[in-house]
Amino acid sequence: MTHSLLQVGLRQKAVYIPAAASSGRQPDLPPTLPDATAVLVANLAKLGYGVSEPLLRALEGTTPDFQAQLLEVVREVMGVNKNWTPLVKAWDTPTGESRLDHVLTFFANLFQTKGTTLPCGHIIPPDTFPLARYNGCPFCGTPFEFAEIEHAGQGSKLKVLDLWTEANVANLLRDLLASKTALDATQADSLRRLLAELPLPTAVPIAMKETRMAVVDAYVQLGQPDQAQALFSTPTDILRYLWYKKTGFLQLVEPKIIRQRRQRNTRNIVWTVDRNAQAQAQTQAQARTDLKLKYSRREAAMVAGWLNALPQSPVQLGEIMHPKRGMWVRFIRALRLAEYSKRPALAKLRETLDVFYNQTYEVWQGRVNHFRLRHDAEHTFGLLKQRPGLFARSLFANMLWFGAEPTVAAFAEVLDQVPARLVFTLAMYAEDYFTPGTKRTVKPLGGGSQQVKANQRLNNYSPEELQAMQAAVVNLCMVVMERRFAAQPTPHRTMYIDPALFKIPVAIGDRSDTVQDLPAALMGTRFAVEGEAVRLFMQWGVGLAAQHLDMDLSCTIAFATRTDHCSFSQLVTTGCKHSGDIQYVPSQVGTAEYIELDLAALEQAQAHYVTFTCNAYTAGALTPNLTVGWMSSQHPMKVSASGVAYDPSCVQHQVRVTQGLAKGLVFGVLDVAQREIVWLEMAFQGPLVKNLNQAGVQTLLRKLDSKLSIGQLLTVKARAQRLELVEHPEADEIYTAAWAQNTAAVTQLLMD
Repeated sequence: MTHSLLQVGLRQKAVYIPAAASSGRQPDLPPTLPDATAVLVANLAKLGYGVSEPLLRALEGTTPDFQAQLLEVVREVMGVNKNWTPLVKAWDTPTGESRLDHVLTFFANLFQTKGTTLPCGHIIPPDTFPLARYNGCPFCGTPFEFAEIEHAGQGSKLKVLDLWTEANVANLLRDLLASKTALDATQADSLRRLLAELPLPTAVPIAMKETRMAVVDAYVQLGQPDQAQALFSTPTDILRYLWYKKTGFLQLVEPKIIRQRRQRNTRNIVWTVDRNAQAQAQTQAQARTDLKLKYSRREAAMVAGWLNALPQSPVQLGEIMHPKRGMWVRFIRALRLAEYSKRPALAKLRETLDVFYNQTYEVWQGRVNHFRLRHDAEHTFGLLKQRPGLFARSLFANMLWFGAEPTVAAFAEVLDQVPARLVFTLAMYAEDYFTPGTKRTVKPLGGGSQQVKANQRLNNYSPEELQAMQAAVVNLCMVVMERRFAAQPTPHRTMYIDPALFKIPVAIGDRSDTVQDLPAALMGTRFAVEGEAVRLFMQWGVGLAAQHLDMDLSCTIAFATRTDHCSFSQLVTTGCKHSGDIQYVPSQVGTAEYIELDLAALEQAQAHYVTFTCNAYTAGALTPNLTVGWMSSQHPMKVSASGVAYDPSCVQHQVRVTQGLAKGLVFGVLDVAQREIVWLEMAFQGPLVKNLNQAGVQTLLRKLDSKLSIGQLLTVKARAQRLELVEHPEADEIYTAAWAQNTAAVTQLLMD
């Protein structure tokens, strides 16, 4: 139990100490630090963690077993036991290898000429690669030598951990359940861990449908499926749970999309390495197997009962099931629902299936499209008012179709029924949408980020009219949110907002699909570079047998008129050095690559941005448990003679890929002039860094910049509730960066 809760606590910059971990020893007054606790604190400092005074006093009274477990969890999170040895020894000094070396080695192996034969079987001809500088084969990227982490504790800034009590654990569980925005992968993982260890709190409203899936699964695991019935409001919720259990996706990604993405991921530049046709055939066969539906009679009876107990009429149920008709047909057959519907107690299910198969229902969206194409504003808006959320999502397009004034007037009538997250989203993205010629970044379900062109109907309006549309949306949304805040009574008179909160966006949209085991950050969060260098790292292959598994770490440097890149094909370029291309992972321990960024050199070359990326060069998507991130320290970071450059104390941020269909991933952008790194996540298709659309990164950055910050949201709250903003933390309401660490709690500011 403690292991999972310790991991969840670290994501909140805290250490959970259960009552069972107490040794019964009372802290001394004045305190004298026990030797075991002093060693623990020293070891944590080497890993980049400090402890607060309350936590230190609490650790004094814990058992040696708990302290050992805490240290082991931190070491696991920081990857201390992984293999961090790169291909090149002391790679901060380039080896001078060139394309000619690879060409000569290719022909040497083709014609079996003289040279040094390596354990992988490749012949390295003389006067090519300096073999003394390599930990493996420079031609095929197979590692042979491994070394330990030598440099630790170089970090100039510790992540200070606070004490976490059982009340804090319970509060986090409640906050996650009540979150008013969809949970990202880190929060969803934390929720699953908490539900596995703690009793489910009662009387906690669950706002998001995706969040309910984890709770439903907890009930099913406990053998209480009847308790989950209250969490299903439509058949789509049941379908979402079934698909989540099958694929791990909380969103309804169509089966054909998954198959297509997996098939595209098998394509490789070098067919001789992956045997492309064979890999595609194997992937297609595996996809069919993975997506094949098979359920026991107990599971089928459970789902039949859920569907039968839904509150809608059979006609309404059929209409709701229609958009996912293809998926429903497969599930109905796999669950044998036609058979179960013959039972007397499931008469409603029998009627629902009859309506669904005969399509004796009218589709709401079809009626909307019917009146919309006939430019019938009255009937179109009448239907949209029935579903305010869908009205909000189509507001911009309808303004261009019917005109701003009637559309905004109709939307204003139901705006109070729209969730706050949608209201703020409209206000944030209105500027981008109503700007002609501006592309927008979208992320289709199961796909990578894509750019879409501006709506062509923007050309039918003058710049003044478009500006008026934008202003109308923003003003309407801000007025309603201020009205919601003002309706909440408060006895307070003053408010303090930490300046750091104006750089942290509110968790609306752009949810992250990777897990952050370090203190979590929202996409768009900016990290200040602490020194003159930034060191990117990537580690993959832990727990796998030795095999060809080529993941690539790379970066793109954007100048005013051109771009450059640093990757396996170009190990050294302006301000960047790469540690060498590893293509094979050793058994169980994994392997690593690095890139060192010299900020002074980048500034001198007038570089604007550096985009951090990783790619799957081999067939398939990015391998699960691949970890990427960057290190930063005020002090120079050393590279050992063996090439190991990982120091856990210098890690500023890292993420872990758990699952997905992405072939490439952007995980950060360095703003050279501002000396800040923007944490973002953008999946893209392609095995090379050159497949990245740099314009898409700029579009996403612009989108993140337009997002409402926590500080701005609190300012709206203060204005609506007539609270005086003060510049010191002695106030009635205090909002600090530590408070914002729990992003689920922040969403409670989104008043509905």
